[in-house]
Amino acid sequence: MLSADRSRPPALLASDRSRPPALLRSDRSRHPRKLLAASALGLALALVSGATPAVAGPAAGTLPAISAAPGTLAPGVTYREFTRPTAGVEVPLHLVEVDLRNPLVTVDLITAGAVAARAPISAQADSRRAIAAVNGDFFNISNTQPGVEVTGSAVGPAISGGDELKAAVPNGQRFGPGLPPGTATSDVLGVGVDRVGRLARVSLKGTVSAGRDRFPVTGFNQYALPVGGVGVFDSDWGGVSRKRSTCGTDTDRAAPCSTDTYELSVRHGRVVRTGIEPGTGAIARDTVVLVGREQGAQALRRFEVGDRVRVDYDLVPDTRLPFRFAVGGFPILQDGEPLAGLDGRTAAIRTAAGVSADGRRLFLLAVDGAGPGLTILDLALTLRELGAAGAVNLDGGGSTTLVTRTVAEPAVEVRNHPSGGAERPVPNGIGVFSRLDSR
Repeated sequence: MLSADRSRPPALLASDRSRPPALLRSDRSRHPRKLLAASALGLALALVSGATPAVAGPAAGTLPAISAAPGTLAPGVTYREFTRPTAGVEVPLHLVEVDLRNPLVTVDLITAGAVAARAPISAQADSRRAIAAVNGDFFNISNTQPGVEVTGSAVGPAISGGDELKAAVPNGQRFGPGLPPGTATSDVLGVGVDRVGRLARVSLKGTVSAGRDRFPVTGFNQYALPVGGVGVFDSDWGGVSRKRSTCGTDTDRAAPCSTDTYELSVRHGRVVRTGIEPGTGAIARDTVVLVGREQGAQALRRFEVGDRVRVDYDLVPDTRLPFRFAVGGFPILQDGEPLAGLDGRTAAIRTAAGVSADGRRLFLLAVDGAGPGLTILDLALTLRELGAAGAVNLDGGGSTTLVTRTVAEPAVEVRNHPSGGAERPVPNGIGVFSRLDSR
């Protein structure tokens, strides 16, 4: 269980945001990265100088038409542009391929600094010194409830550097194309602590306890709570209003906000504040805020300032090992086959991420905004042709952005043509990092 005492890892996060003891999260040990031997660095530099792609591609004859040879960004990371013929036209695409076996390469979720915040992917990548990145999950981009602040928060679970940032909203509260049958907002693509990429489903487990009273936590830093539920917000959420979390229903994103809500703040295991309406403003690192709606609000009304309360919450994947990073997105390819029910008629600008059957290669794919786009079915087939066995569809349209740089360059460059004419601020993305980067 994630009790509120959980230290952050020293490796990939841009800032040291260590968890305070009072948040009652379980202590999960972290393993710092091992220092690279001089011989490994020498080999890596030889790879760079030789300009030999470190990632082996699929067998000959299986790739879409290639219009440019792969270029090495760093050992284990290549970038290329190519076209895919579909419906009588050539669709331009951009691909970053990552060899997860290479010890000089790491992959992580990048963010705009808070769950409820947005920034262009180029800015997110440069702030973390990524050598490549694509935009990530769909997000709360608009509301139909008058006067309610748009949060900009992502739909699905988010894990960065092993730190759990948020859980998934109810299926009916998501943004983006319709989900394929059998998929859910809790589906993710990520890389485990074993450096293996995989698709999985991540669930939220948690309880609020006070004496003999116990009730479940049903939300964590998410812009929409299940009807009747209780959500936890911590310092990772940011300063945006928490009002949106009590709007809509599990099946209707546009439904009015609940009129039965309650909020309380817990610091060092004691209630320090209560209120009827969800609040706004930054949350202190030693504090969690509980927001309830309907039955959840009724449960929170039992507490008064000074009462002892324990809050436990954890993201639990349906895999044996935890994730080092994970991003929400709905599956489109599993075990090498496109999922049933994928749209094969509507072409659009799209972003996707895939992994090979052994989980040792990661594919980051962006459809160029200057072309006609791909259907979701064609997107899945393209990733399979490139060598992926599993893949997720990420946010597309004006959000689709892919950036790269070599380790010798100071800043990333946007490689695709964003369909809106400029980068759209987004909540998160997938970043690729090289340990040779000396900036």
